[in-house]
Amino acid sequence: MIPKIILGKGPKAVRRTIGYLFGKGRANEHVDPHLVASWNDFAPDPGRSPHRDPKDAMDQLVAQLDQPVQMLGDKAPKYTVWHCPVRAAPEDPILTDAQWADIARRMVVAAGVAPEGDDDACRWVAVRHAEDHIHIAATLVRQDGRRPQRDYDQRAVQREARKIEVDYGLRRLKPGDGTAAKRPTSKEHFKAKRLGQDATSRDILRLRVRRAVAAASSEAEFFALLEATGVDVRPKTELSGDVTGYSVALPGDVNKQDEPVWYAGSTLASDLSLPKIRQRLADIGPEPAAIPPGNPWHQATAATERIPHHLTHGDEHAAQGQLVALGAALDLLPLTAPAAVRGELERGAAAFERATRSRVAADHDSARVLRRSINAIWRTPSPGGDGSSLAMLIDAALTAVAFARHWHRTRQHAQQEAAAEQALLHLQTAYAQIAGPVLDSLAHRAPTLHTKHRFAQHLQQAVPEYAGRILEDSAWDALAAVLADAEKAGHNVATVLDNAASQRTLDDARSPARALTWRIQRLGQRHVPSARAQAAKARSTTQPPTAPVHTAATAPAPQPPQARRR
Repeated sequence: MIPKIILGKGPKAVRRTIGYLFGKGRANEHVDPHLVASWNDFAPDPGRSPHRDPKDAMDQLVAQLDQPVQMLGDKAPKYTVWHCPVRAAPEDPILTDAQWADIARRMVVAAGVAPEGDDDACRWVAVRHAEDHIHIAATLVRQDGRRPQRDYDQRAVQREARKIEVDYGLRRLKPGDGTAAKRPTSKEHFKAKRLGQDATSRDILRLRVRRAVAAASSEAEFFALLEATGVDVRPKTELSGDVTGYSVALPGDVNKQDEPVWYAGSTLASDLSLPKIRQRLADIGPEPAAIPPGNPWHQATAATERIPHHLTHGDEHAAQGQLVALGAALDLLPLTAPAAVRGELERGAAAFERATRSRVAADHDSARVLRRSINAIWRTPSPGGDGSSLAMLIDAALTAVAFARHWHRTRQHAQQEAAAEQALLHLQTAYAQIAGPVLDSLAHRAPTLHTKHRFAQHLQQAVPEYAGRILEDSAWDALAAVLADAEKAGHNVATVLDNAASQRTLDDARSPARALTWRIQRLGQRHVPSARAQAAKARSTTQPPTAPVHTAATAPAPQPPQARRR
């Protein structure tokens, strides 16, 4: 159940609100509008007044609701109407008028608009014109002339909605923390339908702004990318000439005055305000260290594989920064994908967007490599080959999203946890569509049984705790094929297996066989060490050291925690 508070201002706010609630609606969607409850239980009902002209009944209702406001004259508050639509979920049972009346009373009590037993509280009505929702309208002056105490009323009605869901057996929504993006209004939905848009202008703009932030390396590039995607941009400039904000609009989306409908970045989402965008761009700016040359798909996959370690061993701010970077990667990934999976990837990114925001401040510095490698992919989007580059990146993202879900769960971020869960479903569908053909193609190139037996022996030595699962996995033939490719390219199979297994633990891999397949494919495409280097490495592993203590020049470099095998 979703309650949403809207405030109305102006001398005619009450009449406008009541006129809308008892009217036909913007798309003739209002059917049988009528009162289900009111402050005194006998207010005039313009929808069901058989012995009274509906217009007269509406005039009387407006006058009675507005009386406390009119008594204050020039001392009336700026906002005079409290309007709260309350909507049930599509799968919820149809509630009766009496049940909706009870819900309306609970809402006005919870909000502080009409405390229980307070005869001088604000006047209010609840109007029903559809099976799945009601509208509660109240005037924001009490009958004794004072203002209602409605501090944090949005949070209060949300808490009450969670209780109502339990009491009436309705779909139970997740409690929020105030970081969710603003939902489109009913008016915006109807307008999108009239314009033939699949989504509201607000949702379209939010996606385009997020993608521009993900792709940009500077503020100027951010605005240029927005304009390149067909978005009208209007910077907010102070008298000093400083740009302190921005608004965006879609061409063709105009109001009654034929003027563009502008949305400030901060109203699209809290993290899309210009100060927040500037902070992200500064934190991942190009000054410190650029990405080393190489395959950006492989670099992005390796960085994504390290996200679980950041979430389980890093501090909260670095972990939140990783989630923001992962969300940016998912935002851009559909632009690089084949049309067949683009829709699922877009839905996965849209779902995960909610999991990228929480009350934890993000430290973006730890996610530089992922951000820059994804940016490089976006600039040259084609993964080439058979789709394995995209498959291995999605495979790593699946594990990262699963860890994000757990990270939010342990911190009781209910909405973010649910968003990560939803994103997983879409990403799993996309992964199956991409990875299935790739793995099947590799399996058809599997080496001979004798070679597979030799590889299995190396596997037993490299990852003895996973060898049994891997050899029984349907992806074993694909793994054997990439091992054969690496060997053909000049790599030592045992060394490649050791390197792949030591990149990070396989404990959290959904399929160790597939995880090793993607890792070995990346390793196999790297430059093969020279014969002299391989001989030196072979000598160093076969000859025991002459002294038990290493010098500084010969001591092995310590591995980072995420690279050690368990």
